[in-house]
Amino acid sequence: MQAFLNLNAKINLISKNDEKFLWEKHIFDSLAIEKFFDKYLPSDRTLSLLDIGTGGGFPAVPIALEYRKIHVTAVDSIRKKINAIENIKNELGITNLSPICQRVETLTGKYDIITSRAVASLDKICEFALPLLKKDGYFIAYKSRKTSDEISGAQKILKKYNAKILDIIEYQLPLNENFTRNLIVITLI
Repeated sequence: MQAFLNLNAKINLISKNDEKFLWEKHIFDSLAIEKFFDKYLPSDRTLSLLDIGTGGGFPAVPIALEYRKIHVTAVDSIRKKINAIENIKNELGITNLSPICQRVETLTGKYDIITSRAVASLDKICEFALPLLKKDGYFIAYKSRKTSDEISGAQKILKKYNAKILDIIEYQLPLNENFTRNLIVITLI
């Protein structure tokens, strides 16, 4: 955590107001993917994961640290953020993390799992994620408020890619206020 806070002081990976809630709002939230693994996949399986719009490395870095058998590719188009993740990777010796400075639209290849947290509306992020998803893979969108509205707005894109909402896994962030979050689990039909 200290490595991240040191970098954040220089390049603003998360807002200064969120620094005191780094664990609750960012790390805990990122690791909520455990609820998905518990329900759908053994986390000890060797898998490929793409994190779209990784920003300051959430959820990519916590997932890579927690699940060493998952090869995590963290993609973002902002060089300073990818450089920061590269520094964190080197400082913590994370061997299963590959930060890439690139626009997601230019990526090729297919992934077992794709994640996205606080990047865009569900319809927009599905447009980027679903073409990169393996046939038996899962796209997990981290969402908070307006989940049902976003799902309604994404129906056309889901149909376009022959995909469906498999599950909505609800959880709470460990804060005094009510911070309900959702993992929207999407798969190809």
